[in-house]
Amino acid sequence: MASAPVLLSKRALIDRSYLEHRARLLDVASFLDRVERAGGEGADDFRMRAFHACCALLIDGKPDRTQRILELLSDHTREPIAHAHTKSATGAVPPTSAGAR
Repeated sequence: MASAPVLLSKRALIDRSYLEHRARLLDVASFLDRVERAGGEGADDFRMRAFHACCALLIDGKPDRTQRILELLSDHTREPIAHAHTKSATGAVPPTSAGAR
C-alpha cells in the first residue's frame, strides 16, 4: 500500500530550493538585459512579447502560474497546417497562428 507523499512546509521548501530558483531569476534577468542591449531587428519579436506576458503572470499573485503560462505559450489551433514554417518549435505562438485561437 502506497503511503501519501510528505508535503514540505513553506520554510522547508524555501530552504531546499531558494538558491536554485534565485539563480534561474538571475539567468532570466541577464537574458532580458542582453536582449535590450542588442542592436538590429527583433524589437517586436513575438517570442519576447510572450516572454514579457509570462513574466507578468509570475508576479500577479494568482494561483496556477504554471498552467496559465503553458496556456499562454501554447498554440490552441485545432486545424492542421499544410506545412511547417520552421524546422523546430519556436516556444511561443507565432503571429500566423495567433488569429486561429
